[in-house]
Amino acid sequence: MTRSTPDGSWSPDPAEFELGTDGHGTVVVGVDGSPTSHRALAYAAGQARRQHGRLVVVYVRSHAGGCGFEAGLVNQADMATAALVTQEEIAAELRAEVAHLARAWHVAGTLVLGTGDPAKELAKVADREHADHVVVGSSTRLGHRLAGSIAIRLVRNCGWPVTVVP
Repeated sequence: MTRSTPDGSWSPDPAEFELGTDGHGTVVVGVDGSPTSHRALAYAAGQARRQHGRLVVVYVRSHAGGCGFEAGLVNQADMATAALVTQEEIAAELRAEVAHLARAWHVAGTLVLGTGDPAKELAKVADREHADHVVVGSSTRLGHRLAGSIAIRLVRNCGWPVTVVP
C-alpha cells in the first residue's frame, strides 16, 4: 500500500513487506506425489533459478483417518498405518528430490511438511515465506471438478499469482 506524505506525494508504507527486486524472489510449490505436481515442481525450480530466487516446496499430508474406504472392508488401523507409511515415503522422496534440484539448479530449496487442508496449508506457508508466486499441478480428480480444485481455491482466496501446471 502507499500513503500520502506531508508534501502531497505518495510513498510506500514502510510497514508493508517489500522485496525491492523484480521477478519472483520466493516461489512456493505444492506437491503431492502426482505426475502433475512433479511437473509443477520442475517448473517452480526453473522459475526460482531464472529469477535467482528461493524455492519452497510444500507437501501436505492428509489426516490418516480420512482415507475414504468403507468401514468393514479393511481394518481401519491397518488403513491408517498404510496411509501414514505412504505419506512418509512420499516425504522422503521429496526431500531427496528437493536436495537434488537445489544442487543441480543452484537454488535455495526447502521442503515444508504440513498436515490438513492443502489449500489452507499452502496459503499459510506462502504468507509466512512472503511468497511472490505459487505453483501447483492441475488436479486430475473428478471430485475437484465439482467441489473446486486447490488451484481454484488459491486463485479465489489468496493474494499471489498462481500458476497451474498441467
